[in-house]
Amino acid sequence: MSTRQFLFSGFGGQGILFAGKFIAYKGLIEDKEVSWLPSYGPEMRGGTASCSVIVSDEPVGSPIVNRPDVLVAMNLPSLDRFEDKVAPGGIIFMDSSLIERSVKRTDVTVFALPATQMASDNGFPTLANMIIVGKILKELGEYSDESLKAALAKVISAKHADMMEVNRKAIDLGANY
Repeated sequence: MSTRQFLFSGFGGQGILFAGKFIAYKGLIEDKEVSWLPSYGPEMRGGTASCSVIVSDEPVGSPIVNRPDVLVAMNLPSLDRFEDKVAPGGIIFMDSSLIERSVKRTDVTVFALPATQMASDNGFPTLANMIIVGKILKELGEYSDESLKAALAKVISAKHADMMEVNRKAIDLGANY
């Protein structure tokens, strides 16, 4: 991997910024150059939220992601808005619990997983984002136990240390889907 550009998008409250931050910290831990740029409406919860993440072997010149290699669409408005922006040959990860339509493009790889339903069924209803993160890491061949633990330790505050194991379970669930 020389440079990989991610775009995470969904409703505020779905953990979009958290998932992006996790990927960014994982990159930092692996000695990559990283950019993390959040974007959200004033409503936060319920409004739109997205974040751009760039992980590269070289310095990142701009944090703007116009043609993501990887799109994470956690709801239908996100897929509608960003599907056409994905680079040809890119990958779309989508939450099929909340998105009922198929991806229209044929020049991208699509992974549709019912992340919201899986999270609910497994007792951690707020972690659909991390289920998708697990799938991303598995499909990109970047599932490393050591860097997963270290990145989780960076994004989960000491106050919420009890969430470390449940986040790890969510990641593993997505990786094994």
